[in-house]
Amino acid sequence: MKDLSFNAISERIFKYLEDDIPVIGRFVFKMALALLVYFILSKIIKWICNTIEKNLIKSAIPKETRTFLTSFSKVALHVVVIMMIAGQLGAKESSVMAILASAGIGIGLALQGGLSNLAAGVVIILAKPFVAGDYITESANNYEGTVKKIELYYTTLATFDNQMVVIPNSVLAGNTIVNVTAMEHRRLEIIFGVYYESNLQVAKDILFSILRNDEDILQDKEINVFVEELGAQSVQIGLWAWVKNSDYFDVRWKINEKIKEAFDQGHIAICHTRLVSNGKMEDKKQP
Repeated sequence: MKDLSFNAISERIFKYLEDDIPVIGRFVFKMALALLVYFILSKIIKWICNTIEKNLIKSAIPKETRTFLTSFSKVALHVVVIMMIAGQLGAKESSVMAILASAGIGIGLALQGGLSNLAAGVVIILAKPFVAGDYITESANNYEGTVKKIELYYTTLATFDNQMVVIPNSVLAGNTIVNVTAMEHRRLEIIFGVYYESNLQVAKDILFSILRNDEDILQDKEINVFVEELGAQSVQIGLWAWVKNSDYFDVRWKINEKIKEAFDQGHIAICHTRLVSNGKMEDKKQP
């Protein structure tokens, strides 16, 4: 029968501490050293990534490609460091690779969306449907804005009112994207209604005069004024002209204002067409 006296228990505890504390101490020392090495190497990785980015900037590589490559390098270097530290702690390379493979499969199954975002990011970088600085619109979710950066998993847009929108790359790669600023010039199109009592020829002459005398309208490209449709209560008039892409919104707002002022002087009443609840078009005179 085992001796359960105080002295016997004390002797067993002291014997355990005498035999195992050195082993525990060595393990704790190794773990502390591994954490210290990882901390130091993390700083080195940060410096390496910054150096890579600076060199990519000097080589005139597009911003979105720089961001993507820097992010990828950071992840890859951290994986290498973890494998090195695991090897120094006594883990065999084959065991480390097996663990990483198993973890990769598990994480891949759990984060299928993340992997699809990564693959979509690669596609965006290689195919270049848009680059940093482009203004894009995404039809499915009504996202739009200026592309600020393209990273491993996400693309960041700045909206017209300066909000930041972070979109998964798979969303952008899987839906229709309109790159508004891809071309140097953009066609300005404005359509509105005037009442049947208005002099149609006078209205068209006014529009032609506005377009021909505006310095932001590209005069060497097509300028057209036309009757788009004969509505129930109004004649829908349209105009086409070309402007620099960067000037599009400013010119559109300016032309709208000029049309209103010129039509007021010419006694031409502008109608505002809107969609009512029953699905029919209703014309309403502007106040």
